[in-house]
Amino acid sequence: MIDKLLDPNNILFWFLIISIIAIAIAIISRPFSTYIKFVYPNAKFEAIGNPYIQAKELDNLTESKNLTSFKEILNSSKDYNILGEKTENIQQSLDENFVKTIKMMKEDSSKKMNYFFDIYLQKSDISLIKSIIISKIQNQEVDEKILDEVVNDKNKTIINKLYNSDKKEIPVILKKFGFNENIIKITKMEKPDLLQLDKELNKSFINELKNIKVPYKCNQGKQRFVKILTDINNVKNVLRAKELNYEKSIFQHLFISEGLEIPLWKFKDLAESDSVSQIINNLEGTSYYEPLKNVIEDYNKERSVQVLEIALDNYYLKCIRDISNQNYTNIGPTIRYLVSKEFEIRNLKIITKGISEELNKEYIKKYLVMEDIL
Repeated sequence: MIDKLLDPNNILFWFLIISIIAIAIAIISRPFSTYIKFVYPNAKFEAIGNPYIQAKELDNLTESKNLTSFKEILNSSKDYNILGEKTENIQQSLDENFVKTIKMMKEDSSKKMNYFFDIYLQKSDISLIKSIIISKIQNQEVDEKILDEVVNDKNKTIINKLYNSDKKEIPVILKKFGFNENIIKITKMEKPDLLQLDKELNKSFINELKNIKVPYKCNQGKQRFVKILTDINNVKNVLRAKELNYEKSIFQHLFISEGLEIPLWKFKDLAESDSVSQIINNLEGTSYYEPLKNVIEDYNKERSVQVLEIALDNYYLKCIRDISNQNYTNIGPTIRYLVSKEFEIRNLKIITKGISEELNKEYIKKYLVMEDIL
């Protein structure tokens, strides 16, 4: 039998050769086909860029004398056409720009990336859902304008029902639309834990990102991105809980899942810390230690965990840049442009608010997240 297979005069020999060549071509061409899918979108995203996470560009914007001047500078860039005269209208226009960006990215990218972008579109609606739930829980009035900000049609139904409900109906509505049981349980509490609610909604978003399929050779970059995001959220949760004087027994419920550098045992170690400073010391040996250590004096002056959160976000952007460089031929630049755009919008909304309230430029800059700050 083997002799026949190795006999050039036998048709089976040539069938075997052709099969081997076909398999080899398939193996070699698969990574190349992934690369081809990302050539155009990545080139486009890099050409547009993300100027408003860079110190120099943000400096220029914070010097705007008024909102009209701010809009003129912003609208002269490649990716913005911001409308509105009042602060809230400009901020809404910025949010709409982010949604349009995700839809543009989805349209320009491989169909195998569709669900990835859908998850990110969902994130915008989750923020609205959280806002309504918190307002209802605290017996506050919900702004009707929130109904116009919904991206997904399914979420429009959920948000409409939540908007027209009272506090007691919230768990029933959430259950009907398949929300996590832990989220439902929190909304049933007499005094719901808002930090726990925030954690569960973030966990839901992170888990969906973790489980989605992406094109061949892209999973490694995507998983690193998700694991760093998980770590950042875990560290933020424990810092906020410490600032709010949570009982140590509650801390373990704020753990999302294991990320890149913060396994469960490390999180428990952080939770046992007696102060914010000790939490930072207990992060020694991780890459999150240095960024937080560098701003500990600022934290001690202001006594606000927001100083630490901004330092973590600055570091997060640096990590995203590294992921982009490490996965340059596939998903890396896509992730970088998307995450950077998200922080750009956040920065621009902060600047809008600061200019309208005539705040000092240096005061505004304290709240901005920048990729090149570290």
